[in-house]
Amino acid sequence: MGAESQCTVQFGKQRSDGKAQLETDHLLFRGTFRLKIPHKAITKLDADAGALRVAFPEGTAVFELGPAAAKWAEKIRNPPSLLDKLGVKPDMRVAVLGIDDESFLEQLAGRTADVARHTPKKDTEMVFFGADDVAELARLEKLRGYLTPAGAIWVVHTKGKGAAFKDTHVFAAAKQAGLVDVKVASFSATHTAEKLVVPVKQRKA
Repeated sequence: MGAESQCTVQFGKQRSDGKAQLETDHLLFRGTFRLKIPHKAITKLDADAGALRVAFPEGTAVFELGPAAAKWAEKIRNPPSLLDKLGVKPDMRVAVLGIDDESFLEQLAGRTADVARHTPKKDTEMVFFGADDVAELARLEKLRGYLTPAGAIWVVHTKGKGAAFKDTHVFAAAKQAGLVDVKVASFSATHTAEKLVVPVKQRKA
């Protein structure tokens, strides 16, 4: 989701100014104390008079967000789908390389029939590139050639301690390929994804 706000949070006897962040699967607060509340752990949620009240097993936290409170509550109750987070629109021309996630492929098939599974077509709008080794990132330059001017490449790879490489490796390879990173998203419980695009000034119609 990526929303954030400077606000005041009341949690039990603790009260602090700080920064709240609304992520895809959790609510985070950093101030004089820290909170990380997984969405799945929330037992009660309401927004009233600019305050977002979040109940979870450890207690109840009140986020004083002002007008954003109702919007955050709605986003928590109705989180965007994976395809919405990744920006896949109906009938978009897409290529999927090196990714065998059945759930993702089923969702994608329900949104667009224009999906290449081996070699991207000319004027592809979005490439999902699964990389298992840092050496595979050298393909980014070639993949860039299949994109529309405003197209994007999502590099999908494992995350956490068992990751084959870090996001910094993706950023370095992107720069080498003439691409810039603009977004990071959680692809699944085991994989993360970085979105790469052609710099605006270099795009040709």
